[in-house]
Parts: sequence; C-alpha cells; structure tokens
Amino acid sequence: MRWLDIPPVWLAVFLALAWCQSQFLTLGLSLGGRWAEFVGGLLVGGGVILIALAATEMRRQKTTIIPHQEADRLVQSGIFSRTRNPIYLGDLLILLGMALYWDAVLALVLVPVFLWIIERRFVVPEENRLRVKFRADFARYCQKVRRWV
Repeated sequence: MRWLDIPPVWLAVFLALAWCQSQFLTLGLSLGGRWAEFVGGLLVGGGVILIALAATEMRRQKTTIIPHQEADRLVQSGIFSRTRNPIYLGDLLILLGMALYWDAVLALVLVPVFLWIIERRFVVPEENRLRVKFRADFARYCQKVRRWV
C-alpha cells in the first residue's frame, strides 16, 4: 500500500474532489467564466512544465524522482536553482489551475490543504534525509534557494 502514498495519488484525489465540487456542489458560486479558464490553463501548463523540467534535471543527474527513496545526488542545477521543490510546486499549480478551470470556487480551499499535506508527508521528510546525507552542502543550498518560490 505504500505505493499509494505518493504525490500523484494525492493530487488525483484532490483533483477528483475539486471536480466533484464543481459538478455537484456549486451553491451558485462562480469565478466568472473565461478569464478563470484561461488563468487555470496557464497554471496547469506552468505546473506541467515545472514537473517536466525537474524530472529531466533529476534524470540528467541520475538520482531518484520517487519520494521515500534516498537521493544519490543533491540536485541544485536547472529549475532546482530557483525552487527546492519544483515537482510539488507543479502539483500545486495543477490543482489550483484545474479548480479555476472547472470553476470550483469551494474547492479553492483544497489548495492550502494539499500544500499542508504534501509538505508534511513528503517535503519535510525528504529534506531531512537530504540534510543528513549531504549536511553542509544541503545547508548552503537551503540558504541560496527557497523551499517554494
């Protein structure tokens, strides 16, 4: 069951909740049409690009992309020179973008909840493993690059 505890599964669950809210529990609330769809599309596209850039850089550096596994290298280049967690940031942008695209006003509250869960279940444990393995290098990296943006 541990394979279920990965960010794409969490993202899929939150996306399903947002979609259900947009279909079955609108309460007459709306963000106002086309602009929300456009912004939502931009956010989803940006999220996909972030994830692709991060995956490419991790593959180039020959380290794992799978959470809960120990990294072989501390990746600090490419998109990782701007944010320590581009994949999780991409997931967050996708959730926010789809909530906007689906006009799921009430589901917007899911975005900070998703962030909290991802940070507690994945980001903090991963950073702790990196801190132990790469010590001073990771400390310097944290001083140079913010966790999110």
